[in-house]
Amino acid sequence: MSNVMDSFSWLYGKPSCQGRIKVEPEDFIVKENLGFDFAGTGEHFMVKIRKTGENTKYVVNELAKACGVQSRNVSWAGLKDRHAVTEQWLSVHLPGKPDPDLSQFVAEHPGIEVIETARHDKKLRPGDLVGNWFQLRLTGLDQPQDVEARLEQVATSGVPNYFGEQRFGHGGNNVIKARAWGNDEFRLRDKSKRSFYLSAARSWLFNMVLSSRIEQQKVHALMVGDCLEVEGDDRGVVVKQVTEQLQQDIDSGKAFITAPMMGDNALPTEADAEAFEMAIVEQEPLLLRLIRDNRMRHERRPLLLKPQQMMWQVEDDQITVSFALPAGCFATAVVRELMAERELEQKGDEHANSDQ
Repeated sequence: MSNVMDSFSWLYGKPSCQGRIKVEPEDFIVKENLGFDFAGTGEHFMVKIRKTGENTKYVVNELAKACGVQSRNVSWAGLKDRHAVTEQWLSVHLPGKPDPDLSQFVAEHPGIEVIETARHDKKLRPGDLVGNWFQLRLTGLDQPQDVEARLEQVATSGVPNYFGEQRFGHGGNNVIKARAWGNDEFRLRDKSKRSFYLSAARSWLFNMVLSSRIEQQKVHALMVGDCLEVEGDDRGVVVKQVTEQLQQDIDSGKAFITAPMMGDNALPTEADAEAFEMAIVEQEPLLLRLIRDNRMRHERRPLLLKPQQMMWQVEDDQITVSFALPAGCFATAVVRELMAERELEQKGDEHANSDQ
């Protein structure tokens, strides 16, 4: 079965090993890391939940009922996968009200546990997290030794920082719809759909640029005009001249080459890098038009993603691997470099942006 990601290059070549992931929810464990402490007091009731086989928005709706508020009064930092065991915080706006009793809520929802509660002076907003910790079990591997060799490469050199297939919808439908919208084939007022299609358009263009750099062996090598992400400098650094010292900074992880999250403003890249990026994104004129017409602001994203705290254990034909990723990065980007997924007869329903 064709995968929408098959059009993008692999850093270590397409994996020869086939296996399965998410056969059981326990094969995909995610724990959210907000990266900050709560105030201890405030209008917002914070609830840390562990859910199994449920998506975040369903839990939000059910928690809202239990707390006697509208769903819009419950917020989250990141959407989490349905086909997994995930831990995350939700915030409920309860000004002037005591902490609600959630015992009935837990009793009625066996797939949801309440781990901890707290109070805070601010609501959670999408993106209010530093990252996630993952534990994945890859099963039914026909070449586990190949996966283990690739794990060594990934731990040392990272993986392409691709947006995963979740961003693009089933069969790439979000990108197809974005092209049609950019071609004025329909009008769109639904804010949620607008957000999905715009996000898919920008993510697709980023993946195209990244894939082309891999193909041309420029994912590690600097180009004149590249925009670098350097720790302590929010503006980015444009490469005026490729020097040995700059290349060493890239190789050592002190600086990162970036690719565009396209917007309606000019690229910060220059010279060779700007020409390279524009030649690729101009292959998708409808997506570019959509992004510019909606006044999206240009951003940058590193080409490579290096998982942190990476560990793995091999047992017969399965491997359990754990690692931490920054917010906005996809665990599927790691798995994609390790193995080709053997499809189950029934995969279940799709979800968007779920492993961020």
